[in-house]
Amino acid sequence: MDTSIWSLALRRAKEDASDISRELESLIADHRVVIIGPIRQELLSGIRSGSQFDNLKKRLAAFPDELIASEDYEEAARIFNICRQKGIQGSNTDFLICAVAKRRQFEIFTIDKDFTLFSEVVAIMLYKMEKIKQARELDPNRDHLLRSGN
Repeated sequence: MDTSIWSLALRRAKEDASDISRELESLIADHRVVIIGPIRQELLSGIRSGSQFDNLKKRLAAFPDELIASEDYEEAARIFNICRQKGIQGSNTDFLICAVAKRRQFEIFTIDKDFTLFSEVVAIMLYKMEKIKQARELDPNRDHLLRSGN
């Protein structure tokens, strides 16, 4: 799960809930969400008030960090190098997300278009909401069946 999705879900008002926020809530309910330490750090960075920081920290505590191994950092560097050779730029955190997801065969849920570019040169899987949105339109009451085939 990329920082962009977490930000939408955690920092936006409930009345502004989007399809993306609802999808994240559904994935959380299904225990299909992981976080890595650098994403936790990005989410907590720049929060002005101590009480907001503490509140977000408590909310994120429900999600233990996925362990990052040395080989994940090495793979992130390899992905960086491959992307750079193709003229594709990204952040170190983005490449680390790709490396962790690739090794564990996780899908990456993101709205960051950079990941689409990364997926063109590196074997990562991106989470596709389109299938779920289409299925919900056909039968909104059968939501629990839609995530089984992602």
